[in-house]
Amino acid sequence: MLGHTVFVANIGDAKAVVARSASTDSQNNSSVMGPLKAIVLTREHKAIYPQEHVRIKKAGGFVSSNGRVQGRLEVSRAFGDRQFKKVGVTAVPDVQSFDVTEREHFIILGCDGLWRVFGPNDAVDFVHKLLKEGLPVTAVCRRLVREAVLERGCKDNCTAIIIVFRRD
Repeated sequence: MLGHTVFVANIGDAKAVVARSASTDSQNNSSVMGPLKAIVLTREHKAIYPQEHVRIKKAGGFVSSNGRVQGRLEVSRAFGDRQFKKVGVTAVPDVQSFDVTEREHFIILGCDGLWRVFGPNDAVDFVHKLLKEGLPVTAVCRRLVREAVLERGCKDNCTAIIIVFRRD
């Protein structure tokens, strides 16, 4: 993966977070580098955000006092929700890219339920600890979701994907 470019496209309220080390010195090992930093690669598309709100309004829609399009839909960009397309809800994604270097360890992709109970740095620390223990990525992913639902009380849908670039 080193030297490749990663593209992240998102719509809605899912989030992508990359775990990046602070050091670029390849002679250091991960125990010397310190904790990984969480870098949020995406932004949520909520109707309450000014840029999204303006687009909805221009298309003839409205954002209610509860922050929802037409009083019903919380996100301002979605693949589905066809009935809201005529009032400005779009499926046009935001696209970000970055080159994978020795500093990038993994990406966590998660839906809004995960991020309501995990901050980006908390999630990176949680995943990093389990990966350092040698657990397979599938087991780490299951434990992340289980922690969100059973231990942290997530009441929303909770989905996660972990893509590992390097293991320590």
